[in-house]
Amino acid sequence: MTRSRRLLVLAVAVLLLGGAGATLVLRAAARADRPQTGGPQTSAGPVTLTAGRDTLTFLGSGQGPHRGALASVPADAPAGTRTVSDLTCQRFHAAAGTGVCLRSSPGALAQDNKAVIVDAALRQVRSFPLAGTPSRARVSPSGRFAAWTVFVSGESYGAAFFSTRTAILDTRTWKLDANLEEFAISMDGRDYRAQDVNFWGVTFAKDDDTFYATLATAGETHLVKGSVSRRSVTTLAKNVECPSLSPDETRIAYKKRVRAGASLWREHVMDLGTLRDHALAERRSVDDQAAWLDDGTLAYGLPGDGAADRTDLWTVPADGSGTPRLLTSGASSPARLG
Repeated sequence: MTRSRRLLVLAVAVLLLGGAGATLVLRAAARADRPQTGGPQTSAGPVTLTAGRDTLTFLGSGQGPHRGALASVPADAPAGTRTVSDLTCQRFHAAAGTGVCLRSSPGALAQDNKAVIVDAALRQVRSFPLAGTPSRARVSPSGRFAAWTVFVSGESYGAAFFSTRTAILDTRTWKLDANLEEFAISMDGRDYRAQDVNFWGVTFAKDDDTFYATLATAGETHLVKGSVSRRSVTTLAKNVECPSLSPDETRIAYKKRVRAGASLWREHVMDLGTLRDHALAERRSVDDQAAWLDDGTLAYGLPGDGAADRTDLWTVPADGSGTPRLLTSGASSPARLG
Protein backbone atom coordinates (compact mmCIF):
# COMPACT_ATOMS: atom_id res chain seq x y z
CA MET A 1 0.00 0.00 0.00
CA THR A 2 1.42 3.38 -1.00
CA ARG A 3 1.98 6.16 1.46
CA SER A 4 -0.81 8.27 -0.07
CA ARG A 5 -3.25 5.35 0.10
CA ARG A 6 -2.34 4.74 3.80
CA LEU A 7 -3.02 8.40 4.55
CA LEU A 8 -6.37 8.18 2.78
CA VAL A 9 -7.40 5.07 4.77
CA LEU A 10 -6.36 6.77 8.02
CA ALA A 11 -8.37 9.89 7.17
CA VAL A 12 -11.47 7.82 6.38
CA ALA A 13 -11.08 5.88 9.68
CA VAL A 14 -10.80 9.12 11.66
CA LEU A 15 -13.94 10.47 9.99
CA LEU A 16 -15.85 7.26 10.68
CA LEU A 17 -14.76 7.16 14.31
CA GLY A 18 -15.59 10.81 14.74
CA GLY A 19 -19.00 10.27 13.20
CA ALA A 20 -19.66 7.28 15.47
CA GLY A 21 -18.62 9.27 18.52
CA ALA A 22 -20.83 12.17 17.52
CA THR A 23 -23.73 9.78 17.00
CA LEU A 24 -23.27 8.30 20.48
CA VAL A 25 -23.13 11.76 22.03
CA LEU A 26 -26.27 12.85 20.18
CA ARG A 27 -28.10 9.68 21.20
CA ALA A 28 -27.09 10.16 24.83
CA ALA A 29 -28.26 13.77 24.71
CA ALA A 30 -31.54 12.69 23.17
CA ARG A 31 -32.04 10.11 25.95
CA ALA A 32 -31.28 12.74 28.57
CA ASP A 33 -33.84 15.11 27.04
CA ARG A 34 -36.58 12.49 26.93
CA PRO A 35 -38.68 12.08 30.07
CA GLN A 36 -37.70 9.00 32.05
CA THR A 37 -40.19 6.20 32.07
CA GLY A 38 -40.97 3.75 34.84
CA GLY A 39 -40.20 6.19 37.68
CA PRO A 40 -42.52 8.45 39.66
CA GLN A 41 -43.73 11.68 38.09
CA THR A 42 -42.36 14.77 39.82
CA SER A 43 -42.93 18.50 39.82
CA ALA A 44 -41.17 21.38 41.52
CA GLY A 45 -43.07 23.40 44.05
CA PRO A 46 -43.37 24.27 47.73
CA VAL A 47 -43.40 21.37 50.18
CA THR A 48 -44.77 22.38 53.56
CA LEU A 49 -45.22 20.61 56.88
CA THR A 50 -48.45 22.44 57.70
CA ALA A 51 -50.97 20.32 59.59
CA GLY A 52 -54.45 19.87 58.19
CA ARG A 53 -53.45 19.29 54.55
CA ASP A 54 -53.50 15.46 54.81
CA THR A 55 -50.28 14.86 52.93
CA LEU A 56 -47.68 12.14 52.96
CA THR A 57 -44.04 13.20 53.02
CA PHE A 58 -41.04 10.99 52.32
CA LEU A 59 -37.51 11.02 50.96
CA GLY A 60 -36.76 9.95 47.41
CA SER A 61 -34.53 6.88 47.19
CA GLY A 62 -32.53 5.21 44.45
CA GLN A 63 -30.43 6.91 41.80
CA GLY A 64 -31.50 10.11 40.09
CA PRO A 65 -31.67 13.86 40.59
CA HIS A 66 -34.13 13.61 43.50
CA ARG A 67 -32.26 11.08 45.60
CA GLY A 68 -32.67 12.05 49.27
CA ALA A 69 -34.96 15.00 48.45
CA LEU A 70 -38.04 15.54 50.61
CA ALA A 71 -41.22 15.12 48.60
CA SER A 72 -44.94 15.23 49.32
CA VAL A 73 -48.07 13.74 47.78
CA PRO A 74 -51.74 13.82 48.78
CA ALA A 75 -52.27 11.09 51.36
CA ASP A 76 -55.03 9.56 49.24
CA ALA A 77 -52.79 9.42 46.13
CA PRO A 78 -49.41 8.12 47.36
CA ALA A 79 -48.30 6.96 43.90
CA GLY A 80 -49.30 10.24 42.24
CA THR A 81 -47.16 13.14 41.08
CA ARG A 82 -44.64 14.14 43.72
CA THR A 83 -43.90 17.71 44.68
CA VAL A 84 -40.16 17.73 45.31
CA SER A 85 -38.34 20.18 47.58
CA ASP A 86 -34.71 21.30 47.73
CA LEU A 87 -34.26 19.78 51.22
CA THR A 88 -32.15 16.62 51.13
CA CYS A 89 -31.70 14.23 54.05
CA GLN A 90 -30.70 10.69 54.86
CA ARG A 91 -33.49 10.35 57.42
CA PHE A 92 -36.49 12.61 57.99
CA HIS A 93 -39.62 12.88 60.11
CA ALA A 94 -42.14 15.62 60.77
CA ALA A 95 -45.23 16.48 62.80
CA ALA A 96 -47.21 19.63 63.58
CA GLY A 97 -45.05 21.92 61.45
CA THR A 98 -41.67 20.74 62.76
CA GLY A 99 -39.25 18.53 60.85
CA VAL A 100 -35.96 16.84 61.70
CA CYS A 101 -33.58 16.18 58.83
CA LEU A 102 -30.53 13.98 59.43
CA ARG A 103 -27.71 14.65 57.00
CA SER A 104 -24.62 12.56 56.41
CA SER A 105 -21.43 13.54 54.63
CA PRO A 106 -19.36 11.03 52.64
CA GLY A 107 -16.31 9.53 54.30
CA ALA A 108 -15.51 7.73 57.51
CA LEU A 109 -15.04 10.82 59.68
CA ALA A 110 -18.56 12.14 59.14
CA GLN A 111 -17.49 15.51 60.53
CA ASP A 112 -20.33 17.26 58.74
CA ASN A 113 -23.13 14.96 59.91
CA LYS A 114 -25.93 17.11 61.27
CA ALA A 115 -29.44 17.03 62.66
CA VAL A 116 -31.26 20.00 61.13
CA ILE A 117 -34.53 21.27 62.61
CA VAL A 118 -36.78 22.89 60.01
CA ASP A 119 -40.05 24.79 60.30
CA ALA A 120 -43.25 24.26 58.33
CA ALA A 121 -41.76 26.05 55.29
CA LEU A 122 -38.59 23.89 55.49
CA ARG A 123 -36.50 26.81 56.69
CA GLN A 124 -33.59 25.76 58.90
CA VAL A 125 -34.11 26.80 62.51
CA ARG A 126 -31.21 25.09 64.29
CA SER A 127 -28.65 22.39 63.56
CA PHE A 128 -26.74 20.02 65.83
CA PRO A 129 -23.68 17.87 65.13
CA LEU A 130 -24.21 14.13 64.97
CA ALA A 131 -21.85 11.65 66.59
CA GLY A 132 -22.19 9.14 63.75
CA THR A 133 -24.19 7.89 60.78
CA PRO A 134 -27.95 8.66 60.76
CA SER A 135 -30.25 5.77 61.56
CA ARG A 136 -33.64 6.82 63.03
CA ALA A 137 -35.57 10.10 63.41
CA ARG A 138 -38.86 11.05 65.06
CA VAL A 139 -40.83 14.19 65.97
CA SER A 140 -43.44 14.18 68.75
CA PRO A 141 -47.12 14.66 67.74
CA SER A 142 -47.08 18.26 69.02
CA GLY A 143 -43.85 19.09 67.20
CA ARG A 144 -42.15 20.00 70.46
CA PHE A 145 -39.64 17.15 70.72
CA ALA A 146 -37.33 15.65 68.13
CA ALA A 147 -35.26 12.50 68.56
CA TRP A 148 -32.58 10.88 66.49
CA THR A 149 -30.35 7.81 66.59
CA VAL A 150 -26.96 7.40 64.92
CA PHE A 151 -24.51 4.54 64.54
CA VAL A 152 -21.31 5.50 66.33
CA SER A 153 -19.68 2.26 65.20
CA GLY A 154 -21.04 -0.44 62.93
CA GLU A 155 -23.69 0.24 60.33
CA SER A 156 -26.46 -2.29 60.89
CA TYR A 157 -28.65 -3.53 63.73
CA GLY A 158 -27.87 -7.01 62.48
CA ALA A 159 -24.10 -6.57 62.94
CA ALA A 160 -22.35 -8.54 65.66
CA PHE A 161 -20.94 -5.36 67.17
CA PHE A 162 -22.39 -1.88 66.90
CA SER A 163 -22.86 1.15 69.08
CA THR A 164 -25.58 3.80 68.89
CA ARG A 165 -26.17 7.27 70.29
CA THR A 166 -29.72 8.55 70.76
CA ALA A 167 -30.65 12.15 71.57
CA ILE A 168 -33.86 13.99 72.45
CA LEU A 169 -34.23 17.72 71.74
CA ASP A 170 -36.80 20.15 73.14
CA THR A 171 -37.48 22.55 70.25
CA ARG A 172 -39.06 25.13 72.57
CA THR A 173 -36.17 25.50 75.02
CA TRP A 174 -33.47 23.94 72.79
CA LYS A 175 -32.42 21.74 75.69
CA LEU A 176 -30.63 18.70 74.26
CA ASP A 177 -30.33 15.36 76.02
CA ALA A 178 -27.48 14.21 73.82
CA ASN A 179 -27.27 10.63 75.07
CA LEU A 180 -30.11 8.54 76.50
CA GLU A 181 -27.51 6.29 78.09
CA GLU A 182 -27.31 8.93 80.83
CA PHE A 183 -30.97 8.35 81.78
CA ALA A 184 -31.76 6.22 84.84
CA ILE A 185 -32.80 2.66 83.93
CA SER A 186 -35.20 0.47 85.90
CA MET A 187 -35.17 -3.20 84.87
CA ASP A 188 -37.38 -5.75 86.62
CA GLY A 189 -37.96 -3.27 89.43
CA ARG A 190 -34.27 -2.60 90.08
CA ASP A 191 -31.82 0.11 89.05
CA TYR A 192 -29.69 -1.06 86.17
CA ARG A 193 -26.34 0.09 84.79
CA ALA A 194 -24.01 -1.55 82.28
CA GLN A 195 -21.23 -0.54 79.90
CA ASP A 196 -22.93 -2.13 76.90
CA VAL A 197 -26.20 -0.16 77.02
CA ASN A 198 -27.50 1.14 73.70
CA PHE A 199 -30.74 2.99 72.89
CA TRP A 200 -32.44 3.51 69.54
CA GLY A 201 -35.79 4.13 67.85
CA VAL A 202 -37.60 6.71 70.01
CA THR A 203 -41.35 7.23 69.55
CA PHE A 204 -43.33 9.90 71.44
CA ALA A 205 -46.72 10.11 73.14
CA LYS A 206 -48.95 13.18 72.91
CA ASP A 207 -48.27 14.42 76.48
CA ASP A 208 -44.86 15.90 75.57
CA ASP A 209 -43.14 13.76 78.18
CA THR A 210 -43.70 10.03 77.61
CA PHE A 211 -41.68 8.16 75.02
CA TYR A 212 -40.88 4.57 74.09
CA ALA A 213 -37.60 3.22 72.72
CA THR A 214 -35.40 0.15 72.35
CA LEU A 215 -32.81 -0.61 75.00
CA ALA A 216 -30.14 -3.21 74.17
CA THR A 217 -27.89 -4.77 76.80
CA ALA A 218 -26.39 -8.17 77.63
CA GLY A 219 -27.36 -9.54 74.23
CA GLU A 220 -31.08 -8.74 74.57
CA THR A 221 -33.36 -5.93 73.40
CA HIS A 222 -36.10 -4.41 75.53
CA LEU A 223 -39.04 -2.09 74.99
CA VAL A 224 -38.71 0.77 77.47
CA LYS A 225 -41.17 3.45 78.52
CA GLY A 226 -39.47 6.71 79.36
CA SER A 227 -40.06 10.18 80.77
CA VAL A 228 -38.20 13.17 79.32
CA SER A 229 -38.76 15.31 82.43
CA ARG A 230 -37.62 12.60 84.87
CA ARG A 231 -34.79 11.44 82.58
CA SER A 232 -35.62 7.81 83.25
CA VAL A 233 -36.81 4.65 81.48
CA THR A 234 -38.45 1.41 82.63
CA THR A 235 -38.30 -1.90 80.76
CA LEU A 236 -41.62 -3.41 79.65
CA ALA A 237 -40.93 -6.37 77.32
CA LYS A 238 -38.11 -8.21 75.53
CA ASN A 239 -37.24 -8.67 71.86
CA VAL A 240 -38.64 -5.31 70.76
CA GLU A 241 -36.82 -3.07 68.27
CA CYS A 242 -37.69 0.24 66.60
CA PRO A 243 -41.06 0.82 68.32
CA SER A 244 -43.73 3.09 66.85
CA LEU A 245 -46.64 4.28 68.99
CA SER A 246 -50.12 4.14 67.40
CA PRO A 247 -52.11 7.39 67.07
CA ASP A 248 -54.56 6.18 69.73
CA GLU A 249 -51.54 5.35 71.98
CA THR A 250 -52.80 1.85 72.80
CA ARG A 251 -50.35 -0.18 70.69
CA ILE A 252 -46.72 -0.39 69.68
CA ALA A 253 -45.64 -1.56 66.24
CA TYR A 254 -42.13 -2.95 66.18
CA LYS A 255 -39.74 -5.34 64.51
CA LYS A 256 -39.17 -8.63 66.33
CA ARG A 257 -36.09 -10.74 65.71
CA VAL A 258 -37.30 -14.13 64.55
CA ARG A 259 -33.96 -15.93 64.30
CA ALA A 260 -31.19 -15.58 66.86
CA GLY A 261 -27.95 -14.22 65.46
CA ALA A 262 -29.50 -13.34 62.09
CA SER A 263 -30.68 -10.05 60.60
CA LEU A 264 -34.23 -11.32 60.23
CA TRP A 265 -37.12 -9.39 61.72
CA ARG A 266 -40.89 -9.72 61.49
CA GLU A 267 -43.24 -6.79 62.05
CA HIS A 268 -45.47 -7.17 65.13
CA VAL A 269 -47.97 -5.06 67.02
CA MET A 270 -48.19 -5.14 70.82
CA ASP A 271 -51.13 -4.11 72.99
CA LEU A 272 -49.68 -1.86 75.70
CA GLY A 273 -52.42 -2.80 78.16
CA THR A 274 -51.72 -6.53 78.09
CA LEU A 275 -48.25 -6.65 76.44
CA ARG A 276 -49.63 -9.33 74.12
CA ASP A 277 -48.52 -9.14 70.51
CA HIS A 278 -49.37 -10.52 67.10
CA ALA A 279 -47.46 -10.84 63.85
CA LEU A 280 -48.47 -8.82 60.81
CA ALA A 281 -49.13 -10.19 57.35
CA GLU A 282 -45.76 -8.94 56.09
CA ARG A 283 -43.48 -12.00 56.09
CA ARG A 284 -40.39 -10.34 54.64
CA SER A 285 -37.66 -9.11 56.97
CA VAL A 286 -38.28 -5.43 57.75
CA ASP A 287 -35.36 -3.40 59.08
CA ASP A 288 -37.18 -0.12 59.59
CA GLN A 289 -39.07 1.91 62.16
CA ALA A 290 -42.59 1.60 60.81
CA ALA A 291 -44.87 4.66 60.65
CA TRP A 292 -48.60 4.65 61.39
CA LEU A 293 -50.59 6.15 58.53
CA ASP A 294 -53.74 5.89 60.67
CA ASP A 295 -54.92 3.75 63.59
CA GLY A 296 -55.22 0.70 61.37
CA THR A 297 -52.38 0.91 58.82
CA LEU A 298 -48.59 0.81 58.98
CA ALA A 299 -46.02 1.93 56.40
CA TYR A 300 -42.42 0.72 56.21
CA GLY A 301 -39.51 0.50 53.81
CA LEU A 302 -38.14 -2.54 52.00
CA PRO A 303 -35.31 -2.81 49.45
CA GLY A 304 -36.54 -2.32 45.89
CA ASP A 305 -36.44 -5.31 43.55
CA GLY A 306 -33.14 -5.44 41.70
CA ALA A 307 -31.95 -2.13 43.17
CA ALA A 308 -29.82 -2.42 46.30
CA ASP A 309 -29.73 1.36 46.80
CA ARG A 310 -33.50 1.89 46.43
CA THR A 311 -36.21 1.58 49.05
CA ASP A 312 -39.90 1.15 48.35
CA LEU A 313 -42.67 1.92 50.83
CA TRP A 314 -45.20 -0.77 51.68
CA THR A 315 -48.29 -0.87 53.88
CA VAL A 316 -49.99 -3.60 55.87
CA PRO A 317 -53.01 -3.70 58.21
CA ALA A 318 -52.08 -3.39 61.88
CA ASP A 319 -54.46 -6.13 63.06
CA GLY A 320 -52.59 -8.94 61.31
CA SER A 321 -55.12 -9.37 58.52
CA GLY A 322 -54.85 -8.66 54.79
CA THR A 323 -51.74 -8.66 52.65
CA PRO A 324 -48.88 -6.19 52.16
CA ARG A 325 -49.28 -3.76 49.27
CA LEU A 326 -46.93 -1.31 47.61
CA LEU A 327 -47.58 2.26 48.74
CA THR A 328 -45.07 4.01 46.48
CA SER A 329 -41.72 3.08 44.96
CA GLY A 330 -38.41 4.82 45.41
CA ALA A 331 -39.20 6.32 48.82
CA SER A 332 -38.25 6.12 52.51
CA SER A 333 -38.88 7.92 55.84
CA PRO A 334 -42.67 8.30 55.52
CA ALA A 335 -44.68 10.71 57.68
CA ARG A 336 -48.37 11.49 57.35
CA LEU A 337 -49.36 15.06 58.12
CA GLY A 338 -53.09 15.06 58.80
